[in-house]
This record gives sequence, C-alpha cells and structure tokens, in this order.
Amino acid sequence: MINIKENEKLSVMNHSCAHLLAQAVKHLYPNAKFWVGPVIEEGFYYDIDLGDEVIKEEDLLKIEKEMKKIAKDGKRIIREELSKEEALEKFKDDPYKLDLISRMNEEEEVISCYRQGDFTDLCRGPHVETTKELKYFKLLKVSGAYWKGDAKNKMLQRVYGICFLNENDLQEHLNFLEEAKKRDHRKLGKELGLFMISDYGPGFPFFLPKGMILRNILENFWYEEHTKEGYEFIKTPIMLSKELWEVSGHWENYRENMYTSVIDDKEFAIKPMNCPGGMLVYKNTLHSYKDLPIRCGELGQVHRHEASGALNGLFRVRTFTQDDAHIFMREDQIEEEIIRLIAFIDRIYKIFGLTYEIELSTRPEDKFIGTIESWNKSEAILQEACKKAGHECKINPGDGAFYGPKLDFHIKDSLGRVWQCGTIQLDANLPERFDLTYINQDGTKSRPIMLHRVIFGSIERFIGILIEHFAGAFPTWLAPVQVKIIPVNPEFQSDYAWEVYELLKKEHIRVEVDERNEKLGYRLREAQTSKVPYTLILGDKEKEEKKISYRLHGEKETTSVEIDEFIKLIKEEIENKTIRN
Repeated sequence: MINIKENEKLSVMNHSCAHLLAQAVKHLYPNAKFWVGPVIEEGFYYDIDLGDEVIKEEDLLKIEKEMKKIAKDGKRIIREELSKEEALEKFKDDPYKLDLISRMNEEEEVISCYRQGDFTDLCRGPHVETTKELKYFKLLKVSGAYWKGDAKNKMLQRVYGICFLNENDLQEHLNFLEEAKKRDHRKLGKELGLFMISDYGPGFPFFLPKGMILRNILENFWYEEHTKEGYEFIKTPIMLSKELWEVSGHWENYRENMYTSVIDDKEFAIKPMNCPGGMLVYKNTLHSYKDLPIRCGELGQVHRHEASGALNGLFRVRTFTQDDAHIFMREDQIEEEIIRLIAFIDRIYKIFGLTYEIELSTRPEDKFIGTIESWNKSEAILQEACKKAGHECKINPGDGAFYGPKLDFHIKDSLGRVWQCGTIQLDANLPERFDLTYINQDGTKSRPIMLHRVIFGSIERFIGILIEHFAGAFPTWLAPVQVKIIPVNPEFQSDYAWEVYELLKKEHIRVEVDERNEKLGYRLREAQTSKVPYTLILGDKEKEEKKISYRLHGEKETTSVEIDEFIKLIKEEIENKTIRN
C-alpha cells in the first residue's frame, strides 16, 4: 500500500487535486467556503462548509465530472504573494481563511496563495504547473468533520479523494480499496458473529460466542508463550485513586483521556494504562539484584476517552485489553532484555504470517517527564539494542510516550497495509517517581530500570487486524468453528454425521453439524461464506465405508479419507499453527 505523503511527486499532485476539488465544488455550490485541504497517507481531503446543502455519496460523480472539465481546460496554477494586510482584505468574506491568516506567525511577511482560473486559495504550495496534469483521480467518500476537530465547533463536510500519475496506478489502487472493503472487520465481524457494537455503549465492543472463542484462543496462546519466556502474571484493579495517577504523571499529562468518579468523597480514575498498578505490585515485595530481571505480564482492561468521530469498530475503541508486561531489571541487563524481547516479538508475528518494520519514537517536544539527558541515553540504548538484534530502526521524532522513548513495531498485513502493534518502551522515570528499589550486591538500594511492552497492542485491535489480514478465513487453529459436517440427505446420514461429530469433539476439535432441511448446494455455500476451514460432506458411500469426504475453504475439490487419517491431519495442522495460502 502506497503512502502518498512519502512520495514527493504524488504528494504535490494530490495537494493540487484538492484545489481542483475545491474549484469544482465552488462551481457547483457557489456558497461553499473551505477550511483546509491537506495531503494524507491515503490521498487528500477538503473540509467544506456548504451551509444547509449536503454532499451525498451519489454527488461525488457530479463533482468528479466538473473536476475533469476544469482539468481539460488546463489553466496554469499561479502562485501569488500577499502581505498579511492584503491577504486579510482579499479573504475578508471568508471566516475560515481569516482564521488561518490571523494564526500565522508575525514573521511571515509574505503569505502565498494559488490561483487557477476563477479559483484562488490560501496555500503554501507547491503545486503542479497546470490543471491538465491532474487526469487520474477518484473521489472516494464524504463524511462529517468538526471545524478544527473540536466537537464544540460547526460540522463541516469532508470529501476524500486520491490522484495518481497514470490510469494503471489509479486502477490498481481502486482494486486494492475494493479488496480492503471486502475484508472490513466491521462487516466480517457482523457476518461471522464475532462482535457487535451497541448504541448503548459507543466504543465499547461486545464479544459474541464465536468471537469469544477466537479471543480465548489468542489469550491462552499469549499465556503459553509468555510462560515459556519466564513471565509471571498479575491482575490489577480497574479503578484507583487520583493520588496514584498524580504520582505516575497521568493526571497531569493524560487527564483529558481518563474517566473519573467520586467514591466516599474521594476522586478516582478508571485506569487508562496498566503501568501504575504494576508499579504497586513490584513495590509490594522486597527485591534483590539476584531476582532481576522480573518479567511481569498482565492482560489488563483499560479505558480511554476517544472522540466519538474517531471510533472505528475494534480499531479505535474506548475500552480494550492491553497485553501488557513490565520488565524490571538492572542497568547491565537492559540490552540483553531488549534483544531477547525483539526475538520474542519476531517469533510471535511470524506465527500469524506478519512481517514488520521497527521505528524508534523519541522524546516529545512538550509533555514529558524526566531529564533530557536520561531521554538521550535511553534512546541511544534502544537504537543500539535494535541494531544488535539484527534490525534497522527508522527514527520517528517526538512520538515517544510522555515517560520514555519506545520501539514501535509496524506490522504489514496480507494487503500490504501497515499497523502499529507491538511496543517496547524504556522507562527510567516511573521507577523514580514510585521510588522502586532493589537491594544491590553490597547491601545498598538501587533503582531498577523498566521496560513497558505489548506485542498484540490490544486484544481487540489485534483481532480486528487478523480479521482483515485473513479476510475472516482464519487458520484452523484460530477458527471459531474448525469443521462443518454436512450430511447430503439428513434423513439418511444424520446419525453418521453425529457419530463423526462425537469423534471430533472428543479430540477437542471445534465442530458443528448442519442437518437443516435445505438443499446441499445452499448448505455448502453457507459453509464457504462462514469461512469454516473444513467442510465434511457425508453421503451414503461415506456412511457405508466409515469414511469422510472433506473440502477446504475456498476450494472445490473433495478428498475422501479414513476418519482417523482426517483427525491426524487436522490435529497436526492445529498443533503446527499452519497458515495455508
């Protein structure tokens, strides 16, 4: 998947196409006023105030037609430079442009705008030379967006689009979007009975029975793999007092994202992160230098207040379960632990067929705790450990957590889309704030260094990613239903179907029987749309020979085998966590 912002030529084209969109909208809706039209990774958008008029999805074709007309006309795109006073006069009837101009730095003596025919817009540029260069574009969708992203402000209409250098690139991208649409985890989650969202709890997902099977498999897998790596496990309370969050720094740096309540005249907060609870667990016991490193894991449910407009299925929710772990260690153990952790994360992602890249997120410009010296030291340690683990890391300036720098793992799914999941955060600050210590070799107290880390990121979001990565057709070990048994004629083969069912159930294989009074073709198609890995088709021949005929999901060929052979085959596939192409 291409990132438009990272491609200089495409970035310029898409920004110019945003102006083309605005000019077309102005022709069709003369009262339109425009806020901003930036380039984004997926193309561009423009925020528009149309007063009482509304752009619907079906109107996008009409706007595209006008854009093509303007592009064919081929007007030159001309840069004009104005003083601040001239700009204020030129845009005096446009409150949105006046707001932008008023917020420009005083030292900006020259303000630029770009003119193409009858349309002029405030803009820093750069742009293509003529509108004729903007031939291969597509408007993708329209949605609402608050002015300046503030829910207290007016709702504007945001039109999204994308522009490419040639028809082939545009068509490839549109095909990609179509495939991504089919894989949408919200659509598949509903069709496959995995999860639901209720109007009674926006951003608070409900997991349905089949979704809980998938979730439990992932959580059990998480516990098993972490046990192999020497982790121990805890569970901390979901609500703790304001004083704790003041010590941790969350109250000062994260308060706007926290849910609070008053109990017995005392203020409490529902935890947005598991870390402070982990600090208290460590502090509960005396520790020797011999005890370290301590690897402490928690599948902890957290709550964060996200803007309603940002909520998106399982990808952006207000409550989720982080697969957290906190590693407490001596300074001489840092590098070894990070290298070991990178290898662990690598092993987990490979099981799901996910590749990844690593970014080093450094100190934020503001809202950080600790000294700049300690930040610089921690960033250097992370970079060196990553290198020694055999990986390069790209620098992502200013995106560290407020308490420390981090290595972010950006996984790539089967469509080439990138998702930020795993994180390793090096933190010398919270152990200081919580006065964590261990007894050194000489009997004195020392301060441990701490790693925060997740691998899935959150159970909910990782499930959403897996739904889209596998298009709902999970590997057999993950599938909520692994085998669907279909008797050809339920009247004559149901008894054999249930006999096979019991044999599979005894081997802990998740199996269902479809003996409905429906045509065989209908039941087979439904097994395919349900994305069950194995469909067993049992007719008279299978019943007589005590065999089964199976069909893999997505295939039309049927294979006949002995029941014992099938059980061996599927159990090996589950045990090996096989992923079929």
